[in-house]
Amino acid sequence: MTDPRETSATAFRARFLPAAAVWAVLVAAVLVAVPLVLAGRLPDPLATHWGPSGRPDGSMSFAAFVLFPAVLWVVVAGIGVGVAVRARTLVRRASRAFSCAALAWAGGLLITTQAFTVAANLDRGHWTRAAGMSWQVAVVVAAPIALGALGWLAGRRGPDASPAPPPAEPVIDLSPGKRPVWVSTATAPWASWLTLVALAAAVVIAAVARSGLIRDGWGAVVPLALTGVVGAVLSSVSVRVVPEALTVSVGPLRWPLRRVRLDRVERAWVEERYPAQVGGWGYRGLPGRATIMIRGGECLVVRYTSGGELGITVDDAAAGAALLNALIARQHPSVER
Repeated sequence: MTDPRETSATAFRARFLPAAAVWAVLVAAVLVAVPLVLAGRLPDPLATHWGPSGRPDGSMSFAAFVLFPAVLWVVVAGIGVGVAVRARTLVRRASRAFSCAALAWAGGLLITTQAFTVAANLDRGHWTRAAGMSWQVAVVVAAPIALGALGWLAGRRGPDASPAPPPAEPVIDLSPGKRPVWVSTATAPWASWLTLVALAAAVVIAAVARSGLIRDGWGAVVPLALTGVVGAVLSSVSVRVVPEALTVSVGPLRWPLRRVRLDRVERAWVEERYPAQVGGWGYRGLPGRATIMIRGGECLVVRYTSGGELGITVDDAAAGAALLNALIARQHPSVER
């Protein structure tokens, strides 16, 4: 029998991929074509930043103005489409709505920002004589939000599949003389690609800027390098349970690292969580109720004796929860759970 969740995912993918491809190509074409068509009427460098007074106070070379938004959009669109086409994302209404909203908002923000920047610099001769910004700022904020709302509505169309029930907890052998250890990881391929693309773009832009082909290119290198570092940190998470503590580490270097003594843990369980539910990827929430979101789906959730909670997206979370609960029960055999 065909899983209805897979059928829903296939049907939405058939609609989503062509629409996402058209949107990605359209945004990229606008970001590159508009400034190139109007190159003869734009100064080099262009005004790209306006101060509180509404007057221009920062500039960027024409080449960087064309290159940086296009590279940024390729990274954003690639990650957005890659995340959205996963079956787990497509079968859940909130997750696919979040993906569609993010793509629509990001594309709208880049296009709107570019449109007002080009209009302010058009036929000005020098960037210091660019037109001021006042009401345009409100449009730059409101228009992408409106597009994001439309993307959210488009993504909410279709069925909403219920999450699969969590697997039964395995039996944990805590025989005397044995030292149980549980280690598991979760990886996010999208974050690995983000790291590679961002760092490669930073290297290319740095090389081009050093050669003198573009001016002010160094301003794009640092944000791209930081994006690469963040992507590396978000690429994986590892969880280790031993009788003394629960240890959580992230990234390929397994740092930063967080160690929680077992006497601080009240109990553990398995729960399905998704980026749309917790506000995105990374360390989400506040101390006391947080989620380390590497990929949507199965999470190991631990509750502290202080009342706080920590969720970690990790594979085979049921085994980790079972071992934690067994270790806690062994420490406090008189406590009913």
